[in-house]
Amino acid sequence: MFISEALAQAGQTGGAASPFSAFIPIILIFVVFYFLLIRPQQKRMKEHQAMLDAVRRGDKVVTNGGIIGTVTKVNSDERELQVEISDNVKVRVRQDMLSNVISKSEPVSGEDKK
Repeated sequence: MFISEALAQAGQTGGAASPFSAFIPIILIFVVFYFLLIRPQQKRMKEHQAMLDAVRRGDKVVTNGGIIGTVTKVNSDERELQVEISDNVKVRVRQDMLSNVISKSEPVSGEDKK
């Protein structure tokens, strides 16, 4: 007799939760993902794009394939570089395919555009 009354009373206390409270953990997970994953990745992408835009003749660069060379010509219209990888060996490389700029050079005299 006392047990059935206790179970009936316990069942009545758990009912009135708002539907919004069920979404709070999901929203918090998205906020954490944004600050831990998405935002740092966007920052790295902006820094990499700024590095690519600042490449000029005379810079030593590393391509995504691991080739190290010196930029001899920058064609900003087609976003293409000419990189000298050895004596008299020049290759054309898409500017987006650079992974790093090893050393920056001083601006070459007479260079008005990239």
